[in-house]
Amino acid sequence: MVGTPLVLSTDRGPFTTFIQGEGEALRISAADLRAALDASSALRDLLGRYVQSFIVQIGGTTYANSDLTIEGRLARWLLMYQDRFEQDDLPITHEFLSLMLGVRRPGVTTATHVLEGAGTIRTQRGRITVLDREKLEDMAGDAYGAAEAEYERLIAGT
Repeated sequence: MVGTPLVLSTDRGPFTTFIQGEGEALRISAADLRAALDASSALRDLLGRYVQSFIVQIGGTTYANSDLTIEGRLARWLLMYQDRFEQDDLPITHEFLSLMLGVRRPGVTTATHVLEGAGTIRTQRGRITVLDREKLEDMAGDAYGAAEAEYERLIAGT
């Protein structure tokens, strides 16, 4: 969801949004979303809980960026990507990973080699396959899991 500013009763945010992979999406105008939020306290509550889980994810990203190696950050990001795609074979390039991790592309190449050497992933051009999710979770440490648990508690469990 990219309309979090509307859920927080403001008109816009300063960020750019882009799609990370193939899939389906729904779109609603800002005016229609505002009207729906005004008309439905259940929708407002649900989207408010989503914003809470998103804030926890942002906190996890901040922690990961300040405390983890690039390999740990990559492990966390691959886990989150796998969660959303719900498959082991992920269509992703080193260039895109460098953008998402805020590092230079050669750093991503080195980190993927480390993860491959640990037996956690296999890389091919434009594709990364997760081989050992448990090891990736170990590498990501405390930076992975809290946001996922919060989402499960607030959204998926409802």
